[in-house]
Amino acid sequence: MAKQTILIIEDEPSIVDVLTYNLTKEGFDVVVAADGQEGLRRAQTALPDLVILDLMLPVIDGLDVCRQLRSDPKTQDIRILMLTARSEEVDEIVGFSMGADDYVTKPFKLKPLIHRVKALLRRASVDEQSRDVVSVQGIEVDRLNHVAKVDGRELQLTPTEFQLLWTLAQQPGRAFPRNELLNRCRGEDTPSFERTIDVHIRSLRQKLEHRSRVIETVRGVGYRFQSKD
Repeated sequence: MAKQTILIIEDEPSIVDVLTYNLTKEGFDVVVAADGQEGLRRAQTALPDLVILDLMLPVIDGLDVCRQLRSDPKTQDIRILMLTARSEEVDEIVGFSMGADDYVTKPFKLKPLIHRVKALLRRASVDEQSRDVVSVQGIEVDRLNHVAKVDGRELQLTPTEFQLLWTLAQQPGRAFPRNELLNRCRGEDTPSFERTIDVHIRSLRQKLEHRSRVIETVRGVGYRFQSKD
């Protein structure tokens, strides 16, 4: 089985050294870039499975790197873990709205960070008993080919948004608690704020445009997909 590749876009050498050593020890191939522009080039050439992306970068900042990765068809499905010294909740919300899948603040503990990396890379087992394509309410989600469409138009979704749509559309009418949706998208026992799921849902609804109402808010619980028109 081929090793998974992680691209670290970080300008602090001490952090790069620690992450490179420990991720390599965990069995990953590691690629490194010291600024945003170099990071974008390496993402295009290496096509990593996951990017650890610092927010405060020289040349091109982390948010713009994230935005460009998500807007490029070649890199739009790469998992992105943002790494920053900022701890204000507003920074997390901005990061997720740009398409980041997870967010860690400095200083960080190494083991929890590696746990998050593994959780983001986790894929559904091949013997999972579910259909590969769900079509409901004018929305089609093809899990095998990682394609989502609304009324025949392909959507440009982040990996987390795609997993959210897949999870909800599989069981129309069922109310999913926020914490369960977070676990489905990013792995169980991954620490997160409940508000995180609201940001992803808001972005997903915007991309669904006139079909946005198919995702209903269940007050005090979470979200559900409409069971019928």
